[in-house]
Amino acid sequence: MWIVYKVPLGGNLTVYPHLWGNILHPTADLSNQSAKNLTEQNITPIKDTKHFLVSAYKDHRIDGTIRIISIFRRDDVRTLYCIIGCAQHGYLVTAAEVDIHSDHFGFPYQTTDLLCKTEPKCDATNVTISNSPYTSDIPDMIFLPIRNKERKEHNFKHNFTVCISTLFGSYNNVLQFVQTIEVYKLLGIQKVVIYNTSCGPDLDKVLQYYREEGTLEIHQWPIDRFLNPSKGWNFKEHKGDLHYYGQLTTLNDCIYRNMYRSKYLLLNDIDEIIMPYQHATLEHLLEDLQRQNPTVGVFVIENRIFPKTIFDDKGRFNLTQWKNVPGINIMEHIYQEPDRKHVYNPTKMIMNPRQVVQTSVHSVLKNYGDTLRVPADVSRMIHVKVPSGTSLAKEQLYVDTKLWEFSKDLVPNVDSVLKKSGIFR
Repeated sequence: MWIVYKVPLGGNLTVYPHLWGNILHPTADLSNQSAKNLTEQNITPIKDTKHFLVSAYKDHRIDGTIRIISIFRRDDVRTLYCIIGCAQHGYLVTAAEVDIHSDHFGFPYQTTDLLCKTEPKCDATNVTISNSPYTSDIPDMIFLPIRNKERKEHNFKHNFTVCISTLFGSYNNVLQFVQTIEVYKLLGIQKVVIYNTSCGPDLDKVLQYYREEGTLEIHQWPIDRFLNPSKGWNFKEHKGDLHYYGQLTTLNDCIYRNMYRSKYLLLNDIDEIIMPYQHATLEHLLEDLQRQNPTVGVFVIENRIFPKTIFDDKGRFNLTQWKNVPGINIMEHIYQEPDRKHVYNPTKMIMNPRQVVQTSVHSVLKNYGDTLRVPADVSRMIHVKVPSGTSLAKEQLYVDTKLWEFSKDLVPNVDSVLKKSGIFR
């Protein structure tokens, strides 16, 4: 086996002849050596730094450069090196380009991309990051597998995937969670991806049920073992090391993880439903939107708050079987706050992931295509939560019974999940 080192000099990649062809382990097989050091963990500290690696993907849009999604301490940026495992050809070492995302909301740690350039003769299979290009302990280092090795532009496994950023704080809102997933299934969603730091015991039963069913993909996200994550979005108010348990990082990971698996992604929270109002399904909605706007890759959806403190007067869906289920019954909340120009209205997105480079929570940071704000009468977000900061009387709210249109299938489907997952006793 041989090892190739390349390091930067004057901005160019230069071969150092005295390093070329060094024998590392003459009898070792690289694939076996690398395989035993591959990690499936989602958070990996970079040795002798304050930074963390999350995942690695081949980005075919920039000549196959490897993009490593990371979490960086913003005041400790330094020169780093990519150590790339090449199938049957040793290791290639190049300088890492550090691309810190522009949104950090004031927190010390921030989502960051590390870009590692490769060469045609290196069939890159795994990668890690080091402080030095001259590393003697490569065989003992922890490597990330490189995903998205094959580019795919058609015939995706899924048409629609929902990316839910993070569950934390022993979240146990079972009823709203199940209702949301079942509404999405009726709208045409095939997969939901979730990053779980912690959840309550009842919700854990539901998560396991949906995973076994095939609807849910769960990624463990133990960010609180490494940092002091914030429970809020504003550093001055909520403090901590990292915005909302690393929400920005998980959303970006979800985009790349599903880039060649799903035609479209929906980025929203679990208490939000992106609802088409003029189409029966999300597929019909996107067919129309894409036909009318062929260059658009990001569709921005406006939020509408349905206060969880205000209920339907007639109690049509105040169902006996749901009374002892933890969580909010979204079917009881049909009163919608109006859109007010002086009140900030956060948006969420439906996107073609192959046109997105970096995202924030409510908008993309870098993308290749165009962005369209979808009119609210075409699609808007049903967001059942605490009322917005400005209190409104019931008479000032609009009645929106869109969710009731799904009741014939939704109610029995929710009951079935609650029974099969062990919530109904």
